[in-house]
Amino acid sequence: MSTSTQDAAELAVVQPLRPEQRGRWRGFVLPVAAVALWWLLSSLDVVNSALLVSPAKVFGTAVDQVASGRLWRALSASLAREATGFLIGTASGLVLGALLGLSPLFNRIVGPSFNTFKQISLFAWIPLISVWFGLGDVAKVVFLSLAALVPVVVNTCDGIRTTPAPLLEVARVYGYTRWQTVTQVVLPAALPSIFTGVYLALIYSWLATIGAEYLLVAGRGIGNTLIEGSEHFQMDLVIFGMFVIGLVGWLMNASARALERRLARWTGRSS
Repeated sequence: MSTSTQDAAELAVVQPLRPEQRGRWRGFVLPVAAVALWWLLSSLDVVNSALLVSPAKVFGTAVDQVASGRLWRALSASLAREATGFLIGTASGLVLGALLGLSPLFNRIVGPSFNTFKQISLFAWIPLISVWFGLGDVAKVVFLSLAALVPVVVNTCDGIRTTPAPLLEVARVYGYTRWQTVTQVVLPAALPSIFTGVYLALIYSWLATIGAEYLLVAGRGIGNTLIEGSEHFQMDLVIFGMFVIGLVGWLMNASARALERRLARWTGRSS
């Protein structure tokens, strides 16, 4: 190995982490500390072992759930409901939000009713949905669609209505038609706000999935795994289910943020 290569290797070893790299690892400090405290308390029997099971027991339950296929069956059912409700709610929200933002007449007629509708707590719809649609997958999908609908409508409408006036003035000067103004000026300007609504719909619909499986208990799902664990006082199964829910939510959040960054770069290059 040449001297220059050795120097480069030594520099790579001793070179400190950049600030952004150090910040990336700081997020692991609290989870690692929490797991260490959890392990310590469970090993010292400071807390009743029936209430605070050990990490080793939770890990054993995780292995059993994965090996038996129960995790995949429950998780796939939950994700299928979440995806269906998210797509229905997002598509409906984009249409309704665009109409509210683009049509003053439609906004005057429908806007007050929608503003009242969005003030109603999501879980207040559960009794009505259960009566109309039962306790099966259809009721859960309807519930998830409502969870995804509101943030998409609000952000789409706001994004369209807050299009910068100079952009609209430029479109007027160049003689754009109404359709050209909407497709080439208004929608591109509203795209960040629209994506924020879609991002919130993705997160809210996943949270609502767990709530729906708790309150509309018929069928399989990761929420029903939590119910099963609590009913049989299997705290290892409950904690495992919570870890799975948090991990899936984190993956959704990370994927949406990565897509948002790519979209921002794409719109920046195209503008």
